[in-house]
Amino acid sequence: MNDHLGAPSTMSGINSQEARDKRYQEVLRVTLVGSLFDLLLGIVKIVGGFIGNSTALIADGVHSLSDLFTDFIVIYAAKHSHREADEDHPYGHGRIETLATVALGLALFIVAIGITWDAVTRLFHPGELWQPGMLALVLASVSIFVKEGLYHYSMRIARKYRSNMLKANAWHSRTDAISSVVVAIGVAGSMAGLSYLDAIAAVGVAIMIAKISWDLSWHSVRELIDTGLEPERVKAIRKSILAVDGVKTLHILRTRRMGSDALVDVHIQVAPQLSVSEGHQISEFVRQQVISDIDEVADVMVHIDPEDDEIYRPNIKLPLRQALLAKLSTHWSEIPESQQIEDVTLHYLAGKIKVNLLLPLSVLEGGNSKQHQLDERFSQVAQKVAEVDSINLIFH
Repeated sequence: MNDHLGAPSTMSGINSQEARDKRYQEVLRVTLVGSLFDLLLGIVKIVGGFIGNSTALIADGVHSLSDLFTDFIVIYAAKHSHREADEDHPYGHGRIETLATVALGLALFIVAIGITWDAVTRLFHPGELWQPGMLALVLASVSIFVKEGLYHYSMRIARKYRSNMLKANAWHSRTDAISSVVVAIGVAGSMAGLSYLDAIAAVGVAIMIAKISWDLSWHSVRELIDTGLEPERVKAIRKSILAVDGVKTLHILRTRRMGSDALVDVHIQVAPQLSVSEGHQISEFVRQQVISDIDEVADVMVHIDPEDDEIYRPNIKLPLRQALLAKLSTHWSEIPESQQIEDVTLHYLAGKIKVNLLLPLSVLEGGNSKQHQLDERFSQVAQKVAEVDSINLIFH
């Protein structure tokens, strides 16, 4: 018994277009606010760095301006990733966000390399080391508070909508705040007579940026290669499925991420005597239960099994209905009552087929002896067909 909830209906479980539009508007708003501050801070820190003779502050300003580039990536990705599923993208466009997050991580890494190169060059040429003043220290301090505020604002929206892309952009703001702390320390040290501390601070900023870029990119690359959800989330999904009435057990539980959402595939085992419609009903409840219980799960593909076929599939070589009935009919054609068979139900279990035949009560006019006779004759037919386990007669 199989019940596949296919791709055309997949997106029915994912947020409505209205919800996606609201998500996009909030992501756009927080990104535009961040862009404005990135532009202002970048210009102020670069100009202030030149005036205040601080290499680290100029590097910090370049970092702020680099956030403008990533802000544009976020805006573009947010717009397109929130589009509805279509024929070419039946699972939606969520992985546009994932690709954007990788791009953000790479952008951060490039910024880190540039800052390191400039700072190390100055360290090896002491004559090029600058002597920062109070202006650089004040601007670095202002940047700390502004960028930390932007981080918390962006992260609140990112967590609300489970957006790794927005989390990546929020970390851009926090790296700016952290780098400004390092810059402030370096500037203060240089003002105290340790001129090399400003350049060392710039290198420290670059190392932190590189670490964050790696973390963001690696997480998104894992998503692109369909890495499963975290073990605790998979455990919660398993618990949710097993709580549904009618599910005996489950196997082949697979998960993956699609942008801010997660998708689940699972095989559930139900009692073999159930009807197709009851098996389908159970699968629908499994789908709804998991989507309701696990926030990030947007859709569940459920496969119904009457027995565990995770390791070995004993029924794979058994014939389908028409081929089997053709074999059986050649043997039971000599039984006159076979002409009155009204329905045939097949149960594929443990590498054999159990056959249930529905016959009218009128064929039993001979009493119990007639029923025993028919049972015997059809049992003999079952023994002649290797794939058949038994033939059971049902009278109504």
